[in-house]
Amino acid sequence: MLLSIVVPCYNEQEALPLFYKEICRVAGEMKASHGADFEFIFVDDGSRDDTLAIARRLHGQDARVRYISFSRNFGKEAGILAGLEAAKGDYVAMMDADLQDPPALLPQMLDALLTEDYDCAATRRTTRQGEPPIRSFFARLFYKIINKMSDADIVDGARDYRLMRRRMVDAILALPEYNRFSKGIFGWVGFKTKWLEYVNVERVAGETKWSFWKLFLYSLEGITAFTTAPLALASLMGIFFCVLAFVMIVFIIVRTLLFGDPTSGWPSLVCIVFLCSGVQLFCIGVLGQYLAKTYMEVKRRPVYIVRETEEDDLP
Repeated sequence: MLLSIVVPCYNEQEALPLFYKEICRVAGEMKASHGADFEFIFVDDGSRDDTLAIARRLHGQDARVRYISFSRNFGKEAGILAGLEAAKGDYVAMMDADLQDPPALLPQMLDALLTEDYDCAATRRTTRQGEPPIRSFFARLFYKIINKMSDADIVDGARDYRLMRRRMVDAILALPEYNRFSKGIFGWVGFKTKWLEYVNVERVAGETKWSFWKLFLYSLEGITAFTTAPLALASLMGIFFCVLAFVMIVFIIVRTLLFGDPTSGWPSLVCIVFLCSGVQLFCIGVLGQYLAKTYMEVKRRPVYIVRETEEDDLP
């Protein structure tokens, strides 16, 4: 029984040695209790620090360590995809290198797959302690919106940290899209998932790479990837304002015929023009988002480009 541990890394030189020490401890325990073998796949997402050098050194010390280094920063989604494609295990786990995803949960996750009828053991945070309140508010709002608008089951507080059977990994890899949103993909492919809850853990070292703006753009990626509801909303708003304009035209004509036009001012006209223009620009923006995603898909560019792997070290 081989477990593949996929770890996307971006500027994690401080956290990576600590993570390796902890995952080795857990792997030793699981070797004794479950007879499980491990491989650790570190995906260097174009880091600018010594992350790649550390991965090389760990590979030299431990044959279980593998690494993939990108030619530049392609983003965490590309790192997840590359790790899943490289994984050889019967079971595949994904986790971050900052130890916010506790490796100590792995035995419990594996037990759920071995002894119960589940294809995936996933984790979710019960609290957002240590996170800025404004970010927590918008995160919860995002989960509410996307679950109402799409058919993908995305659990509030869900982490990318999960352990999956090979058949679920193969189903994920069968989805060829360029614009990837893993949380939505995990929910869309289905399979039976057991959720394990834990209290939020602070980073062991380093700083988060996710700013509020990056998270906002990532949320837009998820919405456009798994629902066309914004397009329907744009259409409904267009219909509503067409009807409203027709009613206002009738009202103005009737008022003018009955009472004349005693006063005509530009403020009301300017407000109407601004309102209608704003709605039009909003709808055009929604269409533009979907058109941009379509444009990226039809170009068929690779999701990532590999610069180096551990196989390049072979004699």
